[in-house]
Amino acid sequence: MGTTETGQPVNRFELLVQSVTDYAIFMLDPAGFVVSWNIGAERAKGYTADEIIGQHFSTFYTEEDRAAHVPAAVLRTAEIEGRFEAEGWRLRKDGTRFWANVVIDPIRDPAGHLLGFAKVTRDLTERRAAQEELRRSEERFRLLVQSVTDYAIYMIDPVGTITSWNSGAERFKGYSAEEIMGQNFARFYSEEDRIAGLPSRALDTAQREGRFEAEGWRIRKDGTRFWASVVIDPIRDPAGELLGFAKITRDLTERRQAAQALEQAREAIFQSQKMDAIGKLTGGVAHDFNNLLAVIVGSLDLARQRLAAGADISRYLDNAMTAADRGATLTQRMLAFARKQELKLEQVDCIGLIHGMADLLKTTIGSSVAIETRFPLSLRPAHADPAQLELALINLAVNARDAMPAGGRLLIEGSEITLALGEQPDLAAGSFIRLTVTDEGEGMDEATLTRAREPFFTTKGVGKGTGLGLSMIHGFTQQCGGAMTIASQPGRGTSVSIWLPVALTDSSSERTTIPCEPDELETEPLVILAVDDDELVLTNTAGMLESMGHTVFQAASGQEALHMLEQGRIDLVVTDHAMPGMTGAQLADAIEDAYPDLPVLIITGYAELPADANRRLRLDKPFRQTELAMMVHRIRHDSAVRRLVPIGTDGHP
Repeated sequence: MGTTETGQPVNRFELLVQSVTDYAIFMLDPAGFVVSWNIGAERAKGYTADEIIGQHFSTFYTEEDRAAHVPAAVLRTAEIEGRFEAEGWRLRKDGTRFWANVVIDPIRDPAGHLLGFAKVTRDLTERRAAQEELRRSEERFRLLVQSVTDYAIYMIDPVGTITSWNSGAERFKGYSAEEIMGQNFARFYSEEDRIAGLPSRALDTAQREGRFEAEGWRIRKDGTRFWASVVIDPIRDPAGELLGFAKITRDLTERRQAAQALEQAREAIFQSQKMDAIGKLTGGVAHDFNNLLAVIVGSLDLARQRLAAGADISRYLDNAMTAADRGATLTQRMLAFARKQELKLEQVDCIGLIHGMADLLKTTIGSSVAIETRFPLSLRPAHADPAQLELALINLAVNARDAMPAGGRLLIEGSEITLALGEQPDLAAGSFIRLTVTDEGEGMDEATLTRAREPFFTTKGVGKGTGLGLSMIHGFTQQCGGAMTIASQPGRGTSVSIWLPVALTDSSSERTTIPCEPDELETEPLVILAVDDDELVLTNTAGMLESMGHTVFQAASGQEALHMLEQGRIDLVVTDHAMPGMTGAQLADAIEDAYPDLPVLIITGYAELPADANRRLRLDKPFRQTELAMMVHRIRHDSAVRRLVPIGTDGHP
């Protein structure tokens, strides 16, 4: 108890209560009439002390509560139980409602007689509105999650126990919420995945990295498997404490089956297209080679008959040799089409090359076609095989001539073009030399243009073309890192462009040159081991070498060759590459290990040798005796190519 400045006594507790503004604190007499009123009550309920003191507290209750005698029941509960607390709607002076938290405590004197009630009311309208909004939001999300049927969306606790379950999960996993709640999510994994610890690793990854995502097989209630996409995210409280995980699973079985079916269909289409291409290729090769073989067989048969009669057979031998040469050319075109020919890539001066071909082109296409060239004053070199480029240009010139049976103009032009990525199909970004051959001929319609690159497709008459010209050029440009493009319209001629990359560095490979002429090939006899699994080819190769004066031993396999090398001195091994069991390159490696100074010449009809085999001397099939003699001469005398050291003890090289 204190005093004011005027000396009046002051109750400190009364001051305390009167100072509270967030709570309505007032006193009721035993009958429920208001006997005190603080500022907080005036603020919350709108009545001043003069207006409300002496009024019954039921004034604050709704009409429904008063009709139900709630105010009297409240006081009776507080009196009997010593306390009453509840929340509910109350009324302000202006008739508006507010949500109130109410606490009523009985007040008794020391003798226990009831003096009245202390009533504390707090306005919780805003908090209730926030809670109600949160409840509605939670309900909306619950309904949203529960309504999703294409995804299993559920929560699991930190150890993997399922704590919620939506209809999507029930739909494709087969469990109702009552069946699965409280179970561990590992039951959806296959036995092998559980043994491998995949479920626990998934939770560990999600907790450590903030997310886990994967696809794999999962198990339904009935034991069947389905292919699932799984995403697991950790759920944390504001302090970062792990509360559990949100797990979303989608059944991708149908999509996976559709993708597999599509892939199988693509493979079937590809296989069909491949077989169709192989059929066309095989038919074309068979047709052309049968024609050539007919000439060879017929000429040799006639030669044998005339030889028996003592007649001159040179004509027939020339015919057979010509047919064989055409067969070799056809093989080279096939390799070019398949991009398997061996290219000698180097810097090519395209302007100089075409000017150097001028006489050849004029002779090839005849006088009825006028040749024009258009080139800039200077043009950077292209990266290509000059011999194959010449062959490609001759093919295009011949095609142009055939497209202009009455004669016309043939234009060859060149330019350097820099392409951006994706600007030209089949070409990377960079600088290219474009050589274009344009004629004024009949042109091609869309259907013909589409098939122009196909092997053996030709619009020329029977016997007038193999149909490999454009496909060969296409393969050649692809091997060089370029491309071939065709533009044509019926009646308006055709333009074929060869795109070759600009040579930025020195040539990566050089042409093989033979440093001698056939009449300079005299050399002392060598002991040579010829190796080939084909008896006819082996006999032919050995015969060529023997006719040069060399001593030749024959082996039908790499193993047999190694065994024969142990028996005596050999100066040179000439081996085929494509042999079963041990290839020519493998034989050369074995010889290098055992006899490091013994030279090996590899003969092959195929461009692709192992990378390390390209350092060895090689001779391409088919070859003539002169070509073989020149290679032997080179091996024997060109120490810059192969250093020969005597084998054996007699010092004979």
